[in-house]
Order: sequence, then structure tokens, then C-alpha cells
Amino acid sequence: MIYRRLTENDIDTLINIRISQLREEGAKEDIDLVPALSDYYRRHMADDTFVSWLAEDDGRIVGTSGISIVEKPPYFSCPSGRIGLLSSMYTDPSYRRQGIAKQLLSKVVGEAGKRGCGTVQITASDMGVLLYTDYGFVKNGNFMEYRFNCGS
Repeated sequence: MIYRRLTENDIDTLINIRISQLREEGAKEDIDLVPALSDYYRRHMADDTFVSWLAEDDGRIVGTSGISIVEKPPYFSCPSGRIGLLSSMYTDPSYRRQGIAKQLLSKVVGEAGKRGCGTVQITASDMGVLLYTDYGFVKNGNFMEYRFNCGS
């Protein structure tokens, strides 16, 4: 297994994997998400606020990870104001339970640390909770969200 950073040449594959992941998680597929994902990955790779590590087996990408670096006003537990938002954590079903996700998680959390993030956050799928808990993530009961209708 080879672990490497995402390159611009991998974006189309990452998009396909991301859409497969969303489908597997039961997301309602009511828009063509490809243009928005392509725009996001290209822009944020260019400004170095999105980093992804990939697991590759014999030239085939079998696992993905991603972290977006966002900044908000500093606060006591995060004086840098930088937060890593974890996303795109996915392992091909035939490669699961082999430690691939843990390796990818370690790579992107390391990237967040290098960039001065005070915290890394994720909205975990049911499948991912055990991985994140074992790694040292803790549930933050203060997390709430307000959703806009982004599909219109």
C-alpha cells in the first residue's frame, strides 16, 4: 500500500469516490455535484487550504482523506483560530478493516498540526465513530448547525 498526497491529476477520481461515499451514506442525490466538487478541490488545493492523502494499491486509489483548513477568530482553547475540518474519509469496502483509514487519518491530522490548527473536527458517519474515538477524538456536545437550502 502506498500513501501519497492528492495531486491535480487525481481530482476526478477523488470526486467519483466522494460521490460514492455520499451515496453509501444515504445522501439524497438531487443535483449534479461534480462541478461544485471540482471547483472546491481545485481552488482549495491551489491556496493550500485543502489537503488530501490517498491510499493506493497497485495504481488504484482505494482510500481517501481530506482536511480543509479554516480560520475563525481565536478563542481560549484555540488561540490560532485555525481549525481542521476533516472530510472525504473513505476506504473501498474490499479494503476495510486493514488499518488504511487510520493511516490516512494520521496523515491529515498531521497536516493540520503542521498548519497550526488548534483542533480537528468531523461530523462522523456511524461507521467512522469507532475509528475517530480510537484515535482520540471526543464528542463535542456543543456542536449545532443551521442549514440553508443549498440546493436551490
